[in-house]
Amino acid sequence: MNIEGLVKKQRGYFDSGKTRSVDFRLEKLRALKAEMKLREGRIHEALKKDLNKSDFESYMTETGLTLSEIGYLEKHLKGYVRPKRHLTPLAHFHGKSFTVPEPYGVTLIMSPWNYPFMLCMEPLVGAVAAGNCCILKPSAYAPAVSAVIRELVEAVFAPEHVAVVEGGREENAALLEQRFDYIFFTGGVKVGRLVLEKASRHLTPVTLELGGKSPCIIDGTADLGTAAKRLAFGKFLNAGQTCVAPDYLLIQESVKERFLELFEKAVGKMYGENPLENPDYPKIINEKHFERVSGLIEGMEVRMGGEGNRETLKIAPTVLDGVTADAPVMREEIFGPVLPVLTFREIGEAEAFVKEREKPLACYIFTRNRETERRLLSSLSFGGGCVNDTIIHLATSRMGFGGVGMSGMGSYHGRKSFETFSHEKSVVKKYNWLDLPIRYQPYSRGKERLLKLFLR
Repeated sequence: MNIEGLVKKQRGYFDSGKTRSVDFRLEKLRALKAEMKLREGRIHEALKKDLNKSDFESYMTETGLTLSEIGYLEKHLKGYVRPKRHLTPLAHFHGKSFTVPEPYGVTLIMSPWNYPFMLCMEPLVGAVAAGNCCILKPSAYAPAVSAVIRELVEAVFAPEHVAVVEGGREENAALLEQRFDYIFFTGGVKVGRLVLEKASRHLTPVTLELGGKSPCIIDGTADLGTAAKRLAFGKFLNAGQTCVAPDYLLIQESVKERFLELFEKAVGKMYGENPLENPDYPKIINEKHFERVSGLIEGMEVRMGGEGNRETLKIAPTVLDGVTADAPVMREEIFGPVLPVLTFREIGEAEAFVKEREKPLACYIFTRNRETERRLLSSLSFGGGCVNDTIIHLATSRMGFGGVGMSGMGSYHGRKSFETFSHEKSVVKKYNWLDLPIRYQPYSRGKERLLKLFLR
């Protein structure tokens, strides 16, 4: 594929003004929603092939969330595009001030393999709603989903409006050599640095949705039974291959044993006595990542699970006990179904442990103590999170989702998606019937006194 020619073709289409029409944007969003519904079975088949996701999990975490996002923006888009009036300073009398959102132009969306449909399509929905042209780069690690995305996009959009570039590192490199007006990247920190470096050559703005070691903190006042179920859900969803999955557990020493007993029961109830034989339990994406995650278990004290099947690329839900802060499993984002357990005596120890590390994409706090909740929410910096639950904070179009520090920059979902792919243009319209002479030379003490009166 001639990537340079594709970018040039999209720039010409954007310059034609076609994508600026709100009716055109809504038409395309509705067409995308309709085509998704028609192809839902094929999308789920692709997710089953690449990640062994069940139809239920595929709808809950991929197609359903994307359809919800389209519906939300479809409903609110006409309100978002309207100019917003702002108060005009007295010094600008007589005039009016307003801001107007405008699309950036030609955008690039690079998506990962762990939620290969949703993390490609949800940013696209925002880009189209904001009036941009877009090139999508799905992950080569999820080839079945990549192919389905290409077919879906080709059925809805002209290539000069939205196009899909499939492939691996060569195509990624070629895309990053082009000049885009905005780049949206979801993936790991290493590649995120490269994207930011390449974008800086053209001063291209970026959103980086990265990851990190997201903690789950459970104190002695928590509802342990509910916490066990909700942590098991969040940790082992998609076999732990979730950027906001609880990466490790910090639990108060006094309730650790009771909690782990409840946790093992919750996992058994969800996945059965042998999760590796559960047809709805997802697999690790490829052999490389299977070996990496398996290596993090080796030599550790396994409290639960630990088994793996290289033929099916499945690793059982695993709990590691007796973990120290410098253990290999604590040095990198796990991105797999492995939960290291660390303990604390007083909540200040847990607070300090998290603050000493890079800012995580998510943080989960289980407590019934209002003061502990207030303390941790005010002192810990993280992208987003939950109190007494996991993961669900990202499953809404009414709040933005994104990272901070090493876990990313920028956010999206709902209105935030529209704003991410829009530039807010500030305008002052002055009227001609009055032109105050104060700003024009020659200057005088009288004008200076009047200026200070206006600007104070």
